[in-house]
Amino acid sequence: MKANKVLIAHEQIGFVADALPAKFEVLKAWEPMSSAEKDSITAIVVAGDVSMENSYLAQFRNLGLIACLTTGYDGVDVFWAADHGIRVTRAVEVNHEDVADHAMGLLIAWTRELTTGDAMVRAGAWNASVKVVTRSLSELSVGIVGMGAIGKAVASRCLSFGMPVFWWGPREKEDVPFRRASDLESLARDNNVLIVASSADKSNRHMISGRVLDELGPDGLLVNVARGSLVDEEALIERLKLGRLGGAALDVFEQEPTDPTKWRGVPNIILTPHSAGATQAVLPRLVAQLISNLEAHFGGRELVTPIAA
Repeated sequence: MKANKVLIAHEQIGFVADALPAKFEVLKAWEPMSSAEKDSITAIVVAGDVSMENSYLAQFRNLGLIACLTTGYDGVDVFWAADHGIRVTRAVEVNHEDVADHAMGLLIAWTRELTTGDAMVRAGAWNASVKVVTRSLSELSVGIVGMGAIGKAVASRCLSFGMPVFWWGPREKEDVPFRRASDLESLARDNNVLIVASSADKSNRHMISGRVLDELGPDGLLVNVARGSLVDEEALIERLKLGRLGGAALDVFEQEPTDPTKWRGVPNIILTPHSAGATQAVLPRLVAQLISNLEAHFGGRELVTPIAA
């Protein structure tokens, strides 16, 4: 019997079971498990953005590793894990370029009204007297919330389009050449576009509040490719309906999948299904880093991408 038992926590990442080498014995949380099997599990693979209840994890008495397949790990209580001697890992810098590409795609699609133009052509409403006239990207300035790997990748792309970049985060960063705003509200007030690229935890839920959206104003655009919990969706929807915010382009939502009825009739918005980081090139890299962490765990070695509580 293999000693290297790994539990896959969510059916949506069930493909990991087929990707792991034969030296790992894989169990699936959505299939029946005996008490003995639960006690044999020392590593669990999770999607880091899916909430993992501590009470659920506590039933695996010999658990030593929570391995997040994803970059985000906001679904895991890393402090609880540390208190129980459980280490946590995540994917590091495997899809930040793709997420940045998606953020720029959302920015361009909204600013240049690509979906409006598409609908016009399909409806036969395009004629010699009708043009979709939009703003130039180079007219815009961009405020980036969070200047980690994704934020930096977004910034480099914005510069290529001739857009000045500013940012805000809770801490100064010596390696960031852009001016840091004094606070989040001033970042929103002083820029046309606010791109959210921050990590998420309980302390910054709804950091993009109604007050921040009011500062962004009726000509401003909010782009979120980070986590849905960072944005107060009710405040966002209210301001879009009242014309107090120019527009929004969202790849992430407070509840996923989001309820489509919530967005019906909401103007000036583009929605994508949390797909910013999901490319054909990324999935093998995610799995490779996961395997490296599992091998380190079972081999008693230092983890490749540990998270410090």
